[in-house]
Amino acid sequence: MSPAPLDPSAVSTPLTRENWPIAGAMLQFPAVHPDGSRVQDDSGQAWAATFAELADVGFDRVEVNDNWLRIGDLTGERVDELAEAGRAANLAPGSVAIVRSSVTDPEHGEQNLAYSHRTLDSAARLGAGIVSIGFHQALTPAQKQAMWFWLEPGARDDPDDATHFALVVRRVQELGRHAADLGLQLTLEMYEDTYLGTAESAVRMVTEVGLPNVGLNPDVGNLIRLHRPLVDWAATYAAVLPHANYWHIKNYSRDEDPATGAVFSTPAPLELGLIDYRRVVRQAVALGFTGTFVCEHYGGDGIGVSAMNREYLRRILPATAPSTAPATPPAETGHQTP
Repeated sequence: MSPAPLDPSAVSTPLTRENWPIAGAMLQFPAVHPDGSRVQDDSGQAWAATFAELADVGFDRVEVNDNWLRIGDLTGERVDELAEAGRAANLAPGSVAIVRSSVTDPEHGEQNLAYSHRTLDSAARLGAGIVSIGFHQALTPAQKQAMWFWLEPGARDDPDDATHFALVVRRVQELGRHAADLGLQLTLEMYEDTYLGTAESAVRMVTEVGLPNVGLNPDVGNLIRLHRPLVDWAATYAAVLPHANYWHIKNYSRDEDPATGAVFSTPAPLELGLIDYRRVVRQAVALGFTGTFVCEHYGGDGIGVSAMNREYLRRILPATAPSTAPATPPAETGHQTP
């Protein structure tokens, strides 16, 4: 019998800054070792040693990302080994992320849909409470060679293809119903140039899916890092936060030269980047958000920066259980006023 899900919405204890679920990400851990062997084939003890790196910087839960380990391709017994590895490291694998196996892919969509179903089954066996999926597709050769993959264009969903959009809605509904049968939530990660690439499109997608266990992962950090005209992050959050049930959270510094149009961006700690997370997180809590935060950071000591970000979130989350009062209306723009 699989463990009970770790979905925070199923927990009766009121959430405060002390016990709010905040997970570490596995971005810093590759799927292939230097000798060419796969993490997929590691022993449970090796998985536990990797988990221990996150536990050593204070995390008590982890998102198992399939850029590191594809649990949908593990046998049931191996999933049990992974759960045991988490227990050995005192780290709860409370969530799973499916990355670059998009059900929107015109060539591999059906294959990716089947893989997503297998991942849902494995996530439930693992004891996770929520699975995050995205519509971003496999990295292109140019993206793999770039210093930051997001600076090279990737695959795009056609916003004008109503037939394909409807097909994707049906596929997500299929996954959402399967997730509900397993006692899981499903969340959809915002990402540029996909059907989840703008506030309007993301809200349309989750609304047309129309299932109570399917929400949005408002990863607006994915949008502000692009060397393109700046998305209004405050307006974007105002639109998507009412639908959020999980949150990949990260920040970027950004500068623009109006004379040349040049844009510079680089990963930054939550507290120091462009997005004012003190404001946005409190807005989300006031709207009733109770989901897990997953601390992500690219470059440098991403594990250490993620730990810093966790402590920042602890400081800005409510000290006592939030009330059900409506959120303060957001400002109209994400730009700083003079």
